[in-house]
Amino acid sequence: MNALSRREEETLLKKTKEHALKECDPIVKEFAECAEGRTFSVAWECRGKYKAVQDCMLQYTGPEAMALVRAEYLRLRNEQQQKTKVNPS
Repeated sequence: MNALSRREEETLLKKTKEHALKECDPIVKEFAECAEGRTFSVAWECRGKYKAVQDCMLQYTGPEAMALVRAEYLRLRNEQQQKTKVNPS
């Protein structure tokens, strides 16, 4: 089976976002520091830093990256199913 259930898809997206936040942490912190103490001015004062956060997150959660994550998950799942069929315990 080469399709993901809704639950599997949601779990993969959640884990991928967590990973992206860890990888992008320094950039997120820069944005947070810029936004600290601001309200409306965040929109123009921190625009560049916000864009950097979005670009960084997109590297890990964009369509191409998610396709790779799905493919790897399916490969591992199929491999595990094959092992189970070969060695039923």
